[in-house]
Amino acid sequence: MSNFRRIEPGLGQESVWDYPRPPRVELSTALIRVEFAGALIASSTSAYRVLETSQPPAYYLPLSDISADVLRPAEGQSFCEWKGVARYLDIVVGTALSPSAAWYYPSPSPAFEAIADHVAFYPRRVDNCWVNEERVEQNDGDFYGGWITSGVVGPFKGGAGTSDW
Repeated sequence: MSNFRRIEPGLGQESVWDYPRPPRVELSTALIRVEFAGALIASSTSAYRVLETSQPPAYYLPLSDISADVLRPAEGQSFCEWKGVARYLDIVVGTALSPSAAWYYPSPSPAFEAIADHVAFYPRRVDNCWVNEERVEQNDGDFYGGWITSGVVGPFKGGAGTSDW
């Protein structure tokens, strides 16, 4: 593993290298918010965090906590060995469009049934994502949609040079 050095978590922090493989799903009561094109498009205190080795948490928000008119199906899909087939969603607010800015699992595998009818957002493809009052940093790279906060330490898989981790 080139350039890999695990960062030791401090008080109140988690290391993504302590997250399990296969991933774990856990309910989060934190206030999770997503903003795009000047609008609050999602707000939830009942999201799920998916915790997977080497990756910052991905937050899955219930459809009922997302503005009903902002999501539309996008082209493409991907496959996760743990969760199953993911489909993508565009975000549209007025004339603003963010292609494939969110994803969901229409029929997740049995271990991940909790995230059915839930949507995850790529922080890099919206204006802001928040966990409580902390603005999220985006995960490097184009594939992973993890949410980086002061509560998690890496290094995080996804950026250049991390594919062999």
